[in-house]
Amino acid sequence: MILRQIQDLIGGIYDVALTHDVYDFLVTDRGHLPASARSSSTDEQLIIAQSDDACGISLYLDPHLLERLRRADPIRKLDDENVADYLTALEGVSHFVYFAWNAGHDKSVSLLELELQAEIDKYISSYCLLRRQFPNRFPAELMRVLFERTRIDPALAGDRTEIYRSASRYAEKFCRRLERSLRDSGSLRDSETPTRNDVMSQPVMAELRRFYRLTDTRKRAHIERES
Repeated sequence: MILRQIQDLIGGIYDVALTHDVYDFLVTDRGHLPASARSSSTDEQLIIAQSDDACGISLYLDPHLLERLRRADPIRKLDDENVADYLTALEGVSHFVYFAWNAGHDKSVSLLELELQAEIDKYISSYCLLRRQFPNRFPAELMRVLFERTRIDPALAGDRTEIYRSASRYAEKFCRRLERSLRDSGSLRDSETPTRNDVMSQPVMAELRRFYRLTDTRKRAHIERES
């Protein structure tokens, strides 16, 4: 199923294993969300409820979005028809994986950190899919699609607009340098069947995995230092 495949893709890239399945936390009926979250018109929301000694999470995804992805599976072919829905679903799964993994290691997570990692996940996960689907072509369009053409809607973002802008700005810096590293790492031979690990060199994968485990502050410092 598409969300589990996305979870496995992210988990494989960063070498993070979860004992939880995203479908066990999925909500597709907005009426089942907490009252404070029902008024949102977004297709994706991660709902976090915390107490002194426990936390609970739910991932809301619009059922029509999931049905469109079922009909046009991006894991088989990522294209103009399904890319917007794929990125929305990926953002939700990215939030789920990152929060759950950090919670499992008793690490707190900021909203900026969640959004920054999700923007990076959109790039590298899409890169992996496209290189597997079209192994002889470098997906140079990703930076344009994810950063140059993307605009934040203040009506939807509300008082979080600046957080989303900061996350996008830092992610773009990181991904521009990542793109150069991916280009320099070379391409697959024609006879090879690509997997998610084949499309990246070991040094690139090692950097991504180190970065994933940094704190919010150290992530941003790393980006500024290396940009």
